[in-house]
Amino acid sequence: MATVGTRYIAHGRADAEGRLVEAQEPLAGLQEACGGRVGETIAVPELLSLVEKARHYGLRLARQFSAVDGDNRITAWVELAPEFDEQGNFAACAIDVVNWNSEELPPENELDAARRRVEINRHLADCTARLDPKQGILSVVTEAQDLAQFVEATRDAIGRPWTDFVTLPGNSHEQPLHWRLLDGARCQIGGSLREWTAHLEPLGQMEPGSAGFVLYLTASSPEPVAGESASPSGIEGASFGRDLTPVLRQPINRIIANAETIRTKLAGPIADEYSSYAADIATAAQHLLALIDDLSDLEVVESDEFVTAPDRIELADVARRACGILGVRAQEKGITLVPPVEGESQLAIAEFRRVLQILLNLVGNAIRYSPDQSQVWIRLDRVGNRALITVADQGMGLDQNQQSKVFEKFERLGRSGDGGSGLGLYISRRIARAMDGDLTVESAPGQGARFTLSVPAADDMRGEIRDGPGKDVPRADDENGG
Repeated sequence: MATVGTRYIAHGRADAEGRLVEAQEPLAGLQEACGGRVGETIAVPELLSLVEKARHYGLRLARQFSAVDGDNRITAWVELAPEFDEQGNFAACAIDVVNWNSEELPPENELDAARRRVEINRHLADCTARLDPKQGILSVVTEAQDLAQFVEATRDAIGRPWTDFVTLPGNSHEQPLHWRLLDGARCQIGGSLREWTAHLEPLGQMEPGSAGFVLYLTASSPEPVAGESASPSGIEGASFGRDLTPVLRQPINRIIANAETIRTKLAGPIADEYSSYAADIATAAQHLLALIDDLSDLEVVESDEFVTAPDRIELADVARRACGILGVRAQEKGITLVPPVEGESQLAIAEFRRVLQILLNLVGNAIRYSPDQSQVWIRLDRVGNRALITVADQGMGLDQNQQSKVFEKFERLGRSGDGGSGLGLYISRRIARAMDGDLTVESAPGQGARFTLSVPAADDMRGEIRDGPGKDVPRADDENGG
């Protein structure tokens, strides 16, 4: 420990409960910068851990700790000396700072910070709406029961400003205001007793909002869960997709959002290792949420009553939207997404959101299993009366045995820890066949994989909706038993 002549920079003292009861500068200032006060629990995670070690082992310690006080990274060397009462119980811990170094942190990337805030808003939102450049409502998506009145009102008023359907307390200005003034605004929504906060994500590269907005409405508290019945539809027995998924999704989304808030240090400065812990929590919660969504979809697509809503759609537009949604994830791995070129067109008869769901799964898998700095292509084609869209990657590829199993339920081809549930491709093929289509794969080891979705071309529109999946649909793999 300290030798004769050791010069201490600051002194402090923690009690038996880990509270910093005495502190000189700069230790007191660091305590406040980390969100605490003198007299409260030590707010510097690494220092608190050292004090707990000294208490647990009853030994004097000399260690280094690091922390962030806002704009600077602090690295300090401290000597800790546990103190005991007459009964030999731990009573306090003396903290002597021997060395103190402050280093300015590099400036945060504003683009990354804005992207993280959007991600947090997305996970916290109980309701999401797509708006046009004038903030007129185009679509609303929510599972919150207390927003039924809001959804019903907006359904017959497409194009009207979203502010016509909420109350902004204390705001008598002409609506809608500039989006920056409405971002973060508190509001009240008819039919809901909860308080709401609105967040606006501008779309458009040249000018924010030129391509419209995404509106996220976040409640101040979780929606109360009805206690009388686990099955609000009145059907006997609980259904995972119908009853449990909305109940589970809300708290998990809040776990993700809170973990992201900690990870990105929006709530205050923390050490890098604690930011990493929060990132692990967010990743695990996202995996759990994806699994819940997959299980919910599984219940839907395996139902005998499952049908799709065929419409005339543009496959090129769906492909570009999928690339736009997954663009950030691809950039993180240095992967280039190559959608159909502007002007290329392929009309088809299918349900837009179901085709988008399939493409998001295929492109997401391609990003997950492709090497960094590679490319993923989305190509259009037509064979006879079938419209085709293919997702091709430069990954490891699949051998014949893997290709025969890849569409099976819960099949992950031996992969572990990759965040997948093994349900995505199974569900995607079920949906494709429900649309009078199919989903197939072509691959070879070391040559990447090509997943092709085929659906009826636009001039092959059916006169009536199908009765369900798997009925009267020719299969590309019927001859080989796939």
